[in-house]
Amino acid sequence: MEENKVIKPQNGSLLISEPFMGDANFERSVVLLCSHNEEEGSFGLVLNKPSNLKLSDVVDVYNESFDVELGVGGPVQYNTLHYVHRLADLPEAVQLGEGLYWGGDFELLRTMIGAGLVEAGDIKFFLGYSGWTAGQLQEEIDKNVWIVNNEAANKLFNLDADTLWRSVLREMGGKFKVLSNYPVDPRLN
Repeated sequence: MEENKVIKPQNGSLLISEPFMGDANFERSVVLLCSHNEEEGSFGLVLNKPSNLKLSDVVDVYNESFDVELGVGGPVQYNTLHYVHRLADLPEAVQLGEGLYWGGDFELLRTMIGAGLVEAGDIKFFLGYSGWTAGQLQEEIDKNVWIVNNEAANKLFNLDADTLWRSVLREMGGKFKVLSNYPVDPRLN
């Protein structure tokens, strides 16, 4: 990835927080941008912040063996459930990239899970979301709060959530690889 090239966010972009953001909601976070519109604002899901809940804690899934952990998608409306997946045939799903989808017919999804037609590794669920008003996200990007990556969203199912922030930066190379090694608290270095 070219280091000095200006990259514009789009649906399916990953937003990687700069190392010293200072906001506990987004510290060392990677956000999947599900909807981005300059006039209406943006909607995304934090990919690497686990919750202490499982799917069965919030909905009936009709399949006891399918009890995946929920992530915290962001600080907005923590009482809502969102999901990204690799289920190309789920009606109403929005394609974010090659083999990556957001949302879709939830009742059909529950039926598919109950019938054993969905693998746990093909879907991630989140409570809450991250949102930006019109122009807010671009303003934060211009202030270097976020690093935009339009080439890595399809890897979110292959990388471990615990190391996602560091792994994505490392893969970007150059100055981003250096950023990936910044300590959480440089005073302790």
